[in-house]
Amino acid sequence: MQYFYKNNHSKDLIVFFAGWGCDYNQFTNLHDNKDVVILYDYQDLSLDLDFYKYENIYVIAYSAGVFVAAIFADSIPNVRQKVALCGNPYLFDEKLGISKENIQVFREITLDNYLQFRRKYMVFSDEEYERYNKLESLRSIESCENELNALEKMYQEKKEKINPLFDKAIVAENDLIFNVQEQRKFYKDKLQVIKNAKHHIFFHFNSFEDMLS
Repeated sequence: MQYFYKNNHSKDLIVFFAGWGCDYNQFTNLHDNKDVVILYDYQDLSLDLDFYKYENIYVIAYSAGVFVAAIFADSIPNVRQKVALCGNPYLFDEKLGISKENIQVFREITLDNYLQFRRKYMVFSDEEYERYNKLESLRSIESCENELNALEKMYQEKKEKINPLFDKAIVAENDLIFNVQEQRKFYKDKLQVIKNAKHHIFFHFNSFEDMLS
């Protein structure tokens, strides 16, 4: 697991579990007062960070990161809130998670078609598409393929250890990656729906802290 750390000299920390294929560059439009650590690239779950110096920790998990948070976050001390964004702890469950059809779409992403994938699945408007391309992930397609393989293996090994409890969930009304109706059933009254949004919902917020309120 890789991470990007932003020190705002706060006693509070936001731990953000990014999604598959992500890196920190995709979230640089967000500005927080709390300290922030962005976790990404789940080819393994090894992590050397000192969480104990923080009085309050807030976990926010996005997409595939919701599964990783569901098996990892219980080892983080002083967690006050857990928020799931556009994802489900049961990542590879055919209903709750990513369908086999969408997994195949991921596996077929190449340098020739990744822009079409972004426009169809990730962003709602042409304006978002332009902004998204300026904040694109700097990771290679090979790195993303290796991460997807690792996540599938990890899910089979650890799905019995999933802690599915989140205090709040946010989904995009027009998400094509996770089934929105199934998320409504799963999260029930904990769910907030963002209208006019696809899977990358981060242009609807100014900070990670906004996602907690």
